[in-house]
Amino acid sequence: MNNDIIINIEDVAKTYQMGAETVHALRSVSLQIRKNEYIAIMGPSGSGKSTMMNIVGCLDTPTKGTYLFENENVATMNDNELADIRNRKIGFVFQTFNLLARASTLKNVELPLVYAGVKKDERQQRAFAALESVGLQDRTHHKPNELSGGQRQRVAIARALVTKPSIILADEPTGNLDSKTGVEIMRLFGELWKNGNTVILVTHEEDIARHAHRIVRIRDGMIESDTINPSPAEV
Repeated sequence: MNNDIIINIEDVAKTYQMGAETVHALRSVSLQIRKNEYIAIMGPSGSGKSTMMNIVGCLDTPTKGTYLFENENVATMNDNELADIRNRKIGFVFQTFNLLARASTLKNVELPLVYAGVKKDERQQRAFAALESVGLQDRTHHKPNELSGGQRQRVAIARALVTKPSIILADEPTGNLDSKTGVEIMRLFGELWKNGNTVILVTHEEDIARHAHRIVRIRDGMIESDTINPSPAEV
């Protein structure tokens, strides 16, 4: 396999049982994502994009098909193995920030390193460096309720970066932000991509997807289109 390919999904399907009904959330999806791509996965509500995100992010496994993450077959992993992949290789950024309300900014960013068993001094150094990379080095002791929405999302991005993951997976990252703050967060994702990170946006918003260099559209559980964006939005 091409060493640049981080994610290799082949003929993946996901079905759920809703009483007597079988729901086909994904139908025979194949997708490859390379190192340092900036890609948006788009689709309306009910299209299958959230299921796709859960599988890409190792939050769920497919009903059928194969999924190789850096050549590891995650399609057949158990919950503990999936959790290990998530903690080591995927930096998540959620619409709702998911910060601990009573913990400082620095403690929130340190959290994935606590789970990884990193010693305290190294944890603090790496967390501070991650906060510095998002411009929040002067907010290390602030609690989330002492920060603006944009600052909270920057903390969440720093937390995603602190483990030096293979990919950053952002789910509607500007959904809870005003448009001006959203532009600032999209500028930050652009900088992360320029610094060599692989960025995957999951969104239903066209203006957010336009920042990506490749746009994959999902409809009715299938990939409707997979196109290169000739002129990504600059901010």
